[in-house]
Amino acid sequence: MRENFFILKTFLLTMGIMAAAFALKAAPSLKGMDDQPIRVFVGYDEKHPIGYLSLVQSIVEHSSVPVAITPLYLSTIKRDFKRAREPGQLTDFSYSRFIVPYLCNYKGWAIFMDGNDMMLREDIAKLWALRDDLYAVMVVKHPEFTGMHSFGGKEIKTYPMLNWSSMMLINTKKCKVLTPEYVNTTNYYDLHQIKWLESPHQIGELPNHWNHLVGYYPHQPHAALVHWTLGAPYQGGEFAKAEHAAEWFNLYNKIIPLEE
Repeated sequence: MRENFFILKTFLLTMGIMAAAFALKAAPSLKGMDDQPIRVFVGYDEKHPIGYLSLVQSIVEHSSVPVAITPLYLSTIKRDFKRAREPGQLTDFSYSRFIVPYLCNYKGWAIFMDGNDMMLREDIAKLWALRDDLYAVMVVKHPEFTGMHSFGGKEIKTYPMLNWSSMMLINTKKCKVLTPEYVNTTNYYDLHQIKWLESPHQIGELPNHWNHLVGYYPHQPHAALVHWTLGAPYQGGEFAKAEHAAEWFNLYNKIIPLEE
């Protein structure tokens, strides 16, 4: 697997998707969808470009409407996101995900997804249809887990609302507190525990199958969004045999032949 190849291919594929989405912006098929492509921001980690690329592939394959996909690649948002990486930080986008409302100019809705270890198995339009203007953000409200949580050999102690922010449906106009200055300086737990909202009642709940945590939950054959939060299939070993891993390798085999 050649890292430079995937970075280049990721860039080209992303640009192609966004160009197609905006070209179809006024398409009649978007009636009832705010007359715009679905905006999806995906966390990008330089160590795991294949995670980003495979998630994008899964989104495109299942979508019935245009999507505009933006990687949260640190060099592209450095003008506004200036937070230095911290010791023990799990991913490049541990903090940058919270700048999404600002990148949207606090207008409309957007989706954030973890680009290291997710795979979509359902039409993203169905997730988009769950938007409810009563809420500032909508997430799968996972129960509180105990012990340590790990990814890629790094560990953090579990905390209340762990993984709630790994996939967010964001009503950006109600998240104006998330300015670059706020995101650059606010405590990790305050951000991920969504303490930036005035009330927990502003957090809407999504069905559990929209962020199925492999290894935390029982097998879910109908999971819409699979999240290998303990380790992705491409990391090998036990993770290559995890729930739904075979589907991920099917995606991988579609991507790799383009290298030849």
